[in-house]
Amino acid sequence: MSNLSNEEIVELLNKLESRFKANVERHPDIVWSDVLERIQVDQDKLNSLTLMEQTGGEPDVIRLPNGDLAFCDCSVESPTGRRSLCYDEAALEARKKNKPVGSAVDLASRMGIELLDEATYHHLQTLGEFDLKTSSWIKTPEAIRQKGGALFCDRRYDHVFIYHNGADSYYAARGFRGIVTV
Repeated sequence: MSNLSNEEIVELLNKLESRFKANVERHPDIVWSDVLERIQVDQDKLNSLTLMEQTGGEPDVIRLPNGDLAFCDCSVESPTGRRSLCYDEAALEARKKNKPVGSAVDLASRMGIELLDEATYHHLQTLGEFDLKTSSWIKTPEAIRQKGGALFCDRRYDHVFIYHNGADSYYAARGFRGIVTV
């Protein structure tokens, strides 16, 4: 993505600040000025946040269990602009028929974000209720991936579930959530 104009940066920062203020329960110990200081000078992070926003992720600030600050997709359902994707490029190439338009891992890389891992997905679910009707691919351990599988999560019955599927599968209701550390 090319550099954002000053107008685009101001629009993005205003949207992020509004979401930050509307969802203080996600980050009670974080001050917006500290976040702003970390992102406004980092063009790569601004580009990633713009792409997260454009694909329906509704990024918001969270504190990770290790203490780091990050923007995480906080849309109630898996981001609409990142669904119907298989897990990674190897899975995409392995499909002979009815290939999806791409893969979660590749799109995340192009966006400059990372898929959530299992621990981060569980942590996100302590901050709200997400993926009540959809599901999201998560980082899959290499041992599982080598056997053709991949992991995804959702929330049903007030419980967070982790599942497995063939990495080459894709569904209209499965996307991925991303994170960018700031």
